[in-house]
Amino acid sequence: MENPVVALIGAGGKMGLRIARNLRKHGQEARCVEISEAGRAALKAEGIETVAARQALDGAQVVILAVADSAIERVARSLSEDIRPGTMVITLDAAVPYIGGLPDRDDLVYFIAHPCHTPMFNDEVDPVAKRDFSAGTHARQHIVCTLMQGPEEAYALGERVARVIFAPVMKAHRVSVGQMAVLEPVLSETVGGACLSIIREAMDEAIARGVPADAARDFILGHMYSMSSIIFEERQGAFSAAANLAIDSGRKALFKDDWKKVFEPASIRDSIKTLLKN
Repeated sequence: MENPVVALIGAGGKMGLRIARNLRKHGQEARCVEISEAGRAALKAEGIETVAARQALDGAQVVILAVADSAIERVARSLSEDIRPGTMVITLDAAVPYIGGLPDRDDLVYFIAHPCHTPMFNDEVDPVAKRDFSAGTHARQHIVCTLMQGPEEAYALGERVARVIFAPVMKAHRVSVGQMAVLEPVLSETVGGACLSIIREAMDEAIARGVPADAARDFILGHMYSMSSIIFEERQGAFSAAANLAIDSGRKALFKDDWKKVFEPASIRDSIKTLLKN
């Protein structure tokens, strides 16, 4: 299937608009669906016309659900009867699929694709690309992909579409649904986001205690970059004995001994269900 007919649901949202642009840029036919006035106006400003959902789904071979996580289950079920057997349905997050929120239809292909965003360590030289922090417009990024259900040969189509909607893409990592749920929300948000928010609070505390704001910001961001290059083995190096003692002391003061329980399947499910309620 060289150039499948794509139905893009939620095309006028933040993610949907970016996907619509990429599909058009790569010469991919897309039927855009958007229910909000603001979303339709945004698409019109880009010269992109919208159609009704039923019209978009008629003959579509790929359906992309570019809607909020909290709306995916409702939207997917509302569209289900109009989606033809054999169609690939792509979601952009594993949360709803992980807890069984997609329609119970064995005759559909379910594919999940999610961006890794701009790597901290990259070789972008274009000034615009260097400021494209989320990637998917100018900066290159990696992505993760999952064939949740469907024939094995369908994976190639899913990855090909994913490379277009998140372009420019370097590596596409194939993972399972469970592994993708570990990556997000747990690794990226529950752990990564929480740790980064604490670092920001720590910077603000340093400022409150008299450190000049510019000095505090430059100091912590520089140290984060340098230390990350060692911790993530981007370069050879080691911390001093004193630094290691400070790190060990900080871990004991800031983290519970059982913090890794957030990776347990039951904890992941509870976290996802809580997130989807908001």
